[in-house]
Amino acid sequence: MGIIYNEKARTFTLHTHNTTYQMQIDAYGFLLHLYYGRKTDGVMDYLLTYADRGFSGNPQDAGNDRTYSLDVLPQEFPCRLTGDFRSPVLDLVNADGSFGCDLRYQGYEICDGKYNLKGLPAVYAAEEEAQTLIIYMKDQVTGLQVELLYGVLPEYDVITRSAKVINTEEDKIRLTKAQAACIDFVHGEFDIISFYGRHAMERNMQRTPAGHGAFVIGSRRGTSSHQYNPMMILAEKETTEDAGTCYGMSFVYSGGFKAEVEKDQFGQTRMQMGLQEEQFSYPLEKGEEFVIPEVMLTCSSQGLGKLSQNLQRCIRKNLCRGKYKEKVRPVLINSWEACYFDFTGEDIYHLAEQAKDLGIDMVVLDDGWFGSRNDDNSGLGDWKVNEEKLQGSLGDLISRINALGVKFGLWFEPEMVNEDSDFYREHPDWAIQIPGRKPVKGRNQLILDFSRKEVVDAVYEQMCQVLDQGNIEYVKWDMNRSMAEVYSRTAEEQGSVQYDYMLGLYDFLERIISRYPDLLIEGCSGGGGRFDAGMLYYTPQIWCSDNTDAVDRVRIQYGTSFGYPISAVGSHVSAVPNHQTGRKTSLHTRGVCAMAGTFGYELDPAKMTDEECGEIREQIVEYKKYAQLVQNGLYYRLSNPFAEEIGAWEFASEDGKEVLVNVVMLEIHGNMTVNYVKLKGLCAGQFYKDSRTGKIYPAEALMEVGIPMPLEFGEYKAYQIYLEMVE
Repeated sequence: MGIIYNEKARTFTLHTHNTTYQMQIDAYGFLLHLYYGRKTDGVMDYLLTYADRGFSGNPQDAGNDRTYSLDVLPQEFPCRLTGDFRSPVLDLVNADGSFGCDLRYQGYEICDGKYNLKGLPAVYAAEEEAQTLIIYMKDQVTGLQVELLYGVLPEYDVITRSAKVINTEEDKIRLTKAQAACIDFVHGEFDIISFYGRHAMERNMQRTPAGHGAFVIGSRRGTSSHQYNPMMILAEKETTEDAGTCYGMSFVYSGGFKAEVEKDQFGQTRMQMGLQEEQFSYPLEKGEEFVIPEVMLTCSSQGLGKLSQNLQRCIRKNLCRGKYKEKVRPVLINSWEACYFDFTGEDIYHLAEQAKDLGIDMVVLDDGWFGSRNDDNSGLGDWKVNEEKLQGSLGDLISRINALGVKFGLWFEPEMVNEDSDFYREHPDWAIQIPGRKPVKGRNQLILDFSRKEVVDAVYEQMCQVLDQGNIEYVKWDMNRSMAEVYSRTAEEQGSVQYDYMLGLYDFLERIISRYPDLLIEGCSGGGGRFDAGMLYYTPQIWCSDNTDAVDRVRIQYGTSFGYPISAVGSHVSAVPNHQTGRKTSLHTRGVCAMAGTFGYELDPAKMTDEECGEIREQIVEYKKYAQLVQNGLYYRLSNPFAEEIGAWEFASEDGKEVLVNVVMLEIHGNMTVNYVKLKGLCAGQFYKDSRTGKIYPAEALMEVGIPMPLEFGEYKAYQIYLEMVE
């Protein structure tokens, strides 16, 4: 299949449909990286060069050969202590207080299927879909063992990487840096594409030249964060959407991370990704092992669009799980922007009646249904239904809503607690805070210590007691602050807390989806503060941003599309003036933008005119007509909304027989010039018919010149064009 070991050359070659990845065990047992790029055959060790480099150290094994130095050679898993002064992927403190290790090759194993990671999310695959390579490494002095894990998924041009670190010493060691993936490029001029932002304006794309020195992004917040996304692309200078070579890394993890690109003294470039090393110091006793979370790698020689499609398809088909993995999601209306904390059970029932009338499938009761929760200052942690506020039981409310033919969903924030709550008053030591210090608060709440099993168990039991009260088919799982302090009262070392917290969260989520296999969970952290591949293993969709403004969402969803499938993007039509920006856009424009996601509503139908309600009914019919194409089709970016007057994107069936083109006019000027939108993914030599106008277009003209957008008066006009191949 995809993995070949050449015993004579001592090379491992990993083939996908379009790419090749190769490494070699050299004469001293070091594992060197040779090649990653367009698919090829042969041995690429001719790419290695040797010279006497001043101040680049030489291992003892090389004797008097000063031309051999790991400070210059490309490596698979570089560690401190080998004479390589570039950034390592693994660092540790040994029992004797020394830093680093010297890993040498011991053996390998190839097996069908994809490895899994205990307690951590990971890409999965059937035996016929993937292969796994395990390379065994060892430090001969300390006995430290490392297993390098490679999963090869040929169909998606994806290779996954992880590693297990096993302490065989008599005494404890401490890991101080643990990253899963590294690619060394022996030459080349690259740009770094990364995604930065803030709450309510996440994943803005930036493209930065990779110059000498280190480019670093990451999160110290205990989550993957609004500020930087754990996905990065290294692209050759001339790479565009449709041409050029580029390399992507996506971290299958939801906590702190670090991603680095370093160009060294000789013009070589190292790209790496893994755990955030700040406040990380993980103890390992003899016999204990540490699993480094997985990184997805992909390479495209056909531009950024193909790279994104590789990641999108792999995540959608082989990372997301459950009933809704590839199933069209219900159109929902969330109560938050309709009534915030001010509601009764009858208000929610009336919202469900209005939803039924509009053709909406589900009503979601957001924050405020539990404990003493009437604002965001109290009640978190008390996951008991406030029956006085609901004027009855939750089960009765759900039954009445279901009787209308409407599904029911509920909001939770299980990881948080208010000091003004019964839960905190009973267990103040269960919150993450440093004894003797006043805690830092965010949104007037504290984080529960999910590194402790008893805390996870207690919240899990509360949540299950609520979920068992009725037919709850959807949960919005929120998390509304960053981890400022890192302290657990039961941790042996505080440097283990953030990693163990994530293990506790993942255990909680795994137990929930196992107990309620038909439950659709939407991840959320103030919108996009934990939008990562790790969460998608448990929650097949994530609320993309708390910012529902259609124009801002064009840019937010553009950046998101580089690494994540449209089926994962929680996107809704909200009221105007928009509650985050005050901007006014048409209901049609808001609908077009929200259809680049799971689709739903954040508004009060009682405040809508009859004409607007009629338009919502039509929107829902339109969305359901195209939903399969939107969710499972190939996604193409047709413009850069950060640099162009329009935001344009396209969904195309994999056979190219149907496409849905979406355009939003972001700017308007006097005597406006015409914007032409070029299509992609069409079948050459064929003709396509516009379902609305009946016009027929040749595929080549659509792709080479495009469709002219109308010159219309007014801001933020939007257009949807559905084309089918003429048989």
